[in-house]
Amino acid sequence: MRLKFAVNLPMSSDDKILEEDQAREITGTVLAVQANFYQVKLQDETLPQSMLLCTRRTRLKKIGQRVMVGDRVVIEEPDWNGDRGAISQVFPRRSELDRPPIANVDQILLVFALVSPTIEPYQLSRFLVKAESTGVSVCLALSKSDLASIDEQQYWKNRLGEWGYQPIFISVHQQLGLLELEQYLSQKITVASGPSGVGKSSLINQLIPDIDLRVNAVSGKLEKGRHTTRHVELFELPTGGLLADTPGFNQPDLYCLSHELVQYFPEARRKLAEESCQFSDCLHRDEPGCVVRGDWERYEHYLNFLEDAIAYETQLNQQSNPDEVLKLKTKGKGTQYEPRLDIKRYRRESRKNQQQSLRKLDIDKLMENEDKDA
Repeated sequence: MRLKFAVNLPMSSDDKILEEDQAREITGTVLAVQANFYQVKLQDETLPQSMLLCTRRTRLKKIGQRVMVGDRVVIEEPDWNGDRGAISQVFPRRSELDRPPIANVDQILLVFALVSPTIEPYQLSRFLVKAESTGVSVCLALSKSDLASIDEQQYWKNRLGEWGYQPIFISVHQQLGLLELEQYLSQKITVASGPSGVGKSSLINQLIPDIDLRVNAVSGKLEKGRHTTRHVELFELPTGGLLADTPGFNQPDLYCLSHELVQYFPEARRKLAEESCQFSDCLHRDEPGCVVRGDWERYEHYLNFLEDAIAYETQLNQQSNPDEVLKLKTKGKGTQYEPRLDIKRYRRESRKNQQQSLRKLDIDKLMENEDKDA
């Protein structure tokens, strides 16, 4: 008879890590998305690596679960030697932006330049309304303040204060206002946005020296910025928190409903907080008993954005009702209606439908002949 002896061999370091991984849930935050790969920063600092390049489980794809920059995720089967892993779960999001596509954002940092290019009030107002419509906190930073006089800075401080904002005046070259901005960004996920050429990439290079984002000069003829940022990525701040640079654009899209628009103007919100309009569905144009309509600077901006919102709602209604004979078409800044083409009249019938029609015709003739014989 043979005796069997159980020998307890010492566990290797890799086996220990594997056993610990199975016992605990590995979580992290998606910092970047490229093609079908996700750069994930791991939450647990005791793990062998702090970053993993991950793929998405097929199960998530089948159920339509999208993985976005900023998502908190669960990692399965980490390969510490190859720095690879697989995302198996996405935690519920507390916020979500469509443009740029980022999840769990705490605040939006709007960056505008005082000079080169100079501030366009209508453009600034459009950016502010777009940021307010996301439902997250909004901060306004005015760059290149070293090129503006004290009187110009005070002018914009007073003017924007009437809009409901307290801007932070910053200068990358003179190191002005950066400490105040760092305190605002600390321990939060922030999205930096604004027109092209206002210095977003230069500002992020100053706040996070290791990333070295590409910077272009402002066009001399048009005084317009050139696009430098091409994708969305979250960068770690030395003081804690994450910051995303977004592609610059000069006119953000406003997709909002007409009855919600007034809430995106802080000065209008103050009026409504003090007193209500006579009608609950007031659009604040020419309705009687309206407390919003009046002499405030951005009221004309509100009316222009309201036209866009009404046109957007009309377009949504027409898309939901295919029997409409008119469709909305946008040209430049204006909108117009034109006849909706009946595509079915010009569409060639498929061969399958033709064969089905012929087969049905043959059956009808056969049944007709049988009736005659009967």
